[in-house]
Amino acid sequence: MQREALFNIGTCSWTYDSWVGLIYSEKKKENYLGEYSKYYSTVEIDQWFWSLFPNNKVKLPNSKVVADYAKSVPGNFKFSIKVPNSVTLTHYYSRAKNSPLKKNPYFLSTEIFSEFLERLSPMQNNLGPLIFQFEYLNKKKMPSQQLFMEKITDFLNACPKDYSYAIEVRNPNFLNKDYFEFLSTHGLHHVFLQGYYMPSIFEIYNKYKFFLNYLVVIRLHGPNRKGIEKETSNKWNEIVSPKDDELTGVSQMVLELNRRDIAVYVNINNHYEGSAPKTIEKVLANLEIKT
Repeated sequence: MQREALFNIGTCSWTYDSWVGLIYSEKKKENYLGEYSKYYSTVEIDQWFWSLFPNNKVKLPNSKVVADYAKSVPGNFKFSIKVPNSVTLTHYYSRAKNSPLKKNPYFLSTEIFSEFLERLSPMQNNLGPLIFQFEYLNKKKMPSQQLFMEKITDFLNACPKDYSYAIEVRNPNFLNKDYFEFLSTHGLHHVFLQGYYMPSIFEIYNKYKFFLNYLVVIRLHGPNRKGIEKETSNKWNEIVSPKDDELTGVSQMVLELNRRDIAVYVNINNHYEGSAPKTIEKVLANLEIKT
């Protein structure tokens, strides 16, 4: 694979009309990605994550859409992509807490994942990390961390080796020495998730930073999705929840990792501060990088 740029920063998705005037010149959604790629070097695609539906139906990316995305960006642009939840969910989602669990027959399916990779082939040269996002796994869904790591190992042993695989877990108790040794041993990359109920990324980074190698993903999501949606009325053009101290810490992480020749992707969600493009401006100012 082509060597990753040491620093890539971008947003989680790009289809926001409220970014007109920030990075978009006018409301032409079909052209947003091309205009976006003039400002940023990467974007996170999460739309293909939502792939698992009742009655064992799986929806994978449309190859024409993939090709259109690839044609919209320059050759050095990178897509970081969330792997479909048909591969990462152990069980179907359940609205009722006491309803019986229904196993997902495609959990860690090499067949589904292989087809997914085939659908991505038009953007092969623009692929950054493929992010495996796992939900919180209680004991009924996954009896132990050791079993989780064994299943990941078996799965990846059957997968192509020429991709960057990044793992995001939502079990705080999984973030320990065994886990980071596991990632290092298998050439996998950690996703630092800042938000939800996860521990501070700075706490985890300082404990386990010397296990990290080659590539790291930092996803800035913020703690209260519904609260900030209400505060912004889903218009994402202003900072409403500033986190300047955290962003200083993120910038320090980036600089330290880059000094160790570790590539960093920083993927920022509107829900983090209220406007991902304006958060990016703050990070770049901290790093003294001009757009």
